[in-house]
Amino acid sequence: MGQLRARTDALLAARVLTADGDQAGPIAHALDVRSAAEDVVRVVVHEARQAGATWQSIGDALGVTRQAAFQRYGKPLDPRTGEPMNTVPLPDAADLAVATVEDLAAGRWSQVTARFDATMRDGLSEDSLAAAWAQIVGLSGAFEAHGVPEVARAGDVTVTDTRLCLEAGDYTARISYRDDRSIAGLFILPKETS
Repeated sequence: MGQLRARTDALLAARVLTADGDQAGPIAHALDVRSAAEDVVRVVVHEARQAGATWQSIGDALGVTRQAAFQRYGKPLDPRTGEPMNTVPLPDAADLAVATVEDLAAGRWSQVTARFDATMRDGLSEDSLAAAWAQIVGLSGAFEAHGVPEVARAGDVTVTDTRLCLEAGDYTARISYRDDRSIAGLFILPKETS
């Protein structure tokens, strides 16, 4: 709490002590305050969990679902090892998803399959990938655009969901990436089931 108070005081002082025309200083201090406040929330959530609060009650207090609260503040343990799991998504997963979607839409099957991990390479050939994409195009027409990928960590992989807009239907490209950036899973799901 002391850090939050110090950062808040620095923000307030910055408004008074900042030279005319220097708007960047107060912005930097405001970001420090926001970071310190997030640290306080993280500690309070951890203490609430230690005291027996459910993720539902924490989510309600935060104004989010219990799953969103858990994903942001929880510390899941790997059932295989008992160790804390990595919950940080791959930093450039959204860029990887966009590149993969654009390669699919352009028919660059070899560029997509070159990024497959060993299991994906064994299970999905270039020809099979091309045939699956052709089936989707046959059902819904030509690819028109993609949305901004949503990114989340799920166990050992980072999962991306990217909206695909075709002429006559929307889909979601769900692509999972390992930490080495290889593709561990690739699904094209009708919008209503994603």
